[in-house]
Amino acid sequence: MAKRKPMQLELVLDNVPAQTSSRHQFRLDEHWIEYTLKRSLRRRSITFVIDEDGLRVGAPWHASLRRIESLLGRHARWITRKLGEWRARRPPPFTWQEGAAVMALGEPLTLALDPARSSTARDGNLLCIAANEAIEPGVLAAQVTAWLRSTAQGWFEQRAAHYAPELGVPLPAIYLSNARSRWGSCHPDGRVRLSWRLIQMPPELIDYVVVHELAHLREANHSQYFWRWVARVLPDYEIRRRALRRDSHRYLFA
Repeated sequence: MAKRKPMQLELVLDNVPAQTSSRHQFRLDEHWIEYTLKRSLRRRSITFVIDEDGLRVGAPWHASLRRIESLLGRHARWITRKLGEWRARRPPPFTWQEGAAVMALGEPLTLALDPARSSTARDGNLLCIAANEAIEPGVLAAQVTAWLRSTAQGWFEQRAAHYAPELGVPLPAIYLSNARSRWGSCHPDGRVRLSWRLIQMPPELIDYVVVHELAHLREANHSQYFWRWVARVLPDYEIRRRALRRDSHRYLFA
């Protein structure tokens, strides 16, 4: 178990928030790029993150906008390329209707309406919804998402119970998050949060994320010791990690 940092007392200045978030625009070549700027009293450097939500910039509280945009300009080629990659990966708009397909454990399930049922359930390659053709798209989406979340909770708990003994860590409480790109996190108190959206992916990718987060109960960092623990359980973890980064968008409907 990783050592926990001792509690520290911090001086909080009056009327100064610990973090702020604001939207900005920056001219990049012939285009205007919107980005979210998050300033923090704790941050010591300027960082860029690009995902399906676009460009996010993290900066120390007193970093000037001029300095931030100077760095944006220096990394213009990388930013443009990464934004283009995310746009290409974005799935087409999903239509909630009978006959549409959602992914569960890496397999497509066709949505089928069945008013004779009392609850949503899988039947082979069908996901049978307890509803008739008059169901509203929003209600259909809620029922399918509820089934996926329930399935995710059970699956994640079962996989955590399988791998915790192999890592020699206590079985943590598993909580679901709604994250779209941060698949998991491990809290210092032992709680593990996993995105319910993971349940749409193949089991081997889910297992990688589960092991990754459980290994943080051994090493609360990404040091060589951390990766040794991961490799002890999943010798091919690098292949799985690359597949998660490369293919995850193929399984997501939203």
